[in-house]
Parts: sequence; structure tokens; C-alpha cells
Amino acid sequence: MQPFTEVTGPAAFLPRANIDTDVIIRIERLTSLAREQLGPYAFEALRYRADGSEDPDFVLNRPSFRAAPILITDENFGCGSSREGAVWALMAAGLRCVIAESFGDIFYNNCFQNGLLPVVLDPMSVARLAAETSKGEPLKVDLNSCSVVTANGDAVIFEIDASRRQTLLVGLDDIGQTLRQRDEIAAWQSRDRVARSWIWELSA
Repeated sequence: MQPFTEVTGPAAFLPRANIDTDVIIRIERLTSLAREQLGPYAFEALRYRADGSEDPDFVLNRPSFRAAPILITDENFGCGSSREGAVWALMAAGLRCVIAESFGDIFYNNCFQNGLLPVVLDPMSVARLAAETSKGEPLKVDLNSCSVVTANGDAVIFEIDASRRQTLLVGLDDIGQTLRQRDEIAAWQSRDRVARSWIWELSA
């Protein structure tokens, strides 16, 4: 997993609550495309018109935000189904951080398994950051200091679980964290093969 320390760039504002994972990425895209190919299909229903052309009013289609690494949005972002592909699609679209008033629980957990930073802020702070970046002004999100800093130097502090913060900083998902204990696991297995040999015979 790619570590996350900080990201600086334009912040696209998507003022819409309850964006579910089906809106983020349609399920049929996940059955036919590799995860790194999902970017153009993120927010497909919002991003494109019925004829397949881009909707110029959609924020990620605007020149200032086409390559934005940060998304600012409203409450309950990523609600709905548990598809991890929603996080994959956002990252394939170039996003590394989503700032919202709240997140769907499963989506929030999936972010930490893939290197996407979800930042929860109060509605007033979200509105202020959206206003200060409306013309493409850069925003800096720093996980070391747990801060969001505007081009004017104003900082907003966010809270994040210490263990989750650390796993993002070093780039470890759950499997990676487990593999850090591979020597201890191997030692336990060796002892257990002697103490309970019949278990290992049954599992062979």
C-alpha cells in the first residue's frame, strides 16, 4: 500500500450528501476492469451526459480540478454497499484525500486498507475550506501534523485514530501489519507442530 504523509493541490468541492458507493463506481465496472483502470468511471452517473460526453458542470471535469488530489464533500460520503472498489476508483482518478462531514462506516474502513485518507471535519470547516479553494487554490493535507492548511496559511486540525494514522504513514494494510509478525507466527507454528501434531496432520 502506498504510504500517505501529505498531499498538496486543488480541492474539488462536490456539495452533495449521501453519495453512495454505487454512484462512486458502478458494480459492472468492477467485473470488467482492473482497479487501475477505474479512474475514468468514478462518479460516472454525475460526470457524463446521456450521450457519453462530459458534463462541464461536474467539478472534476473543470480544468482547475481535473487533476485534483483532494475532494471536499458533504455528510455520509461512501454510504451504501461495502464495495472496496469505490476506494480503488477514487484513487485511480488521482484522489488521495477526501474531506467530508461524515463517511459510511465500511467505506471509511476501506480507505485505510488502500492508502486513501478520509478526513472528518465539522460543517463550518468544510464550508470554509470549500470557499477558500473554489478557484483552484491549493490545499495541503498533512497527516504528520493532522492539519489541513489553506493557501492563506489558515490551518484546520483534524482527529484520527492513532493506530490508523500510523498505518497510513508507513503504508501498511491489515495484511501488511500481520506480515510484520511473520517471525513470531513461524515460531508459534513450529512450537504448535510439536505440541499438537495431530492438528497439523488433519490439516495436511
